Amino acid sequence: MARIAGVNIPAQKRVEIALTYIHGIGSFKAKEICAKLEIPAERRVNQLTDDEILKIRETIDADYQVEGDLRRSVAMNIKRLMDMACYRGLRHRKGLPVRGQRTHTNARTRKGPAKPIAGKKK
Repeated sequence: MARIAGVNIPAQKRVEIALTYIHGIGSFKAKEICAKLEIPAERRVNQLTDDEILKIRETIDADYQVEGDLRRSVAMNIKRLMDMACYRGLRHRKGLPVRGQRTHTNARTRKGPAKPIAGKKK
């Protein structure tokens, strides 16, 4: 089992798929990394040499913002919006959808489970 950017990468999966387990690396960036390092698409993580794992680790550290740094920067951006008290910051603060979605129905992911309202019968 390889450990890259503080994440244990599953050994039985293809390299392109396994790299997506790292926060901040999706399928496009994973394919980009494999192409840059000339790792074949059908290779599995357990078939990689220690040198190849080291190259992957160095490439990710040098070129991409992942895991803790990415989470921290996203949290700082949200905190900045909340401190400015702009519309998006207020929506974050209230726990409502930020990007213009409707809230009359739906929005249960952001709002949480439905709470009953006393006296409302219709």
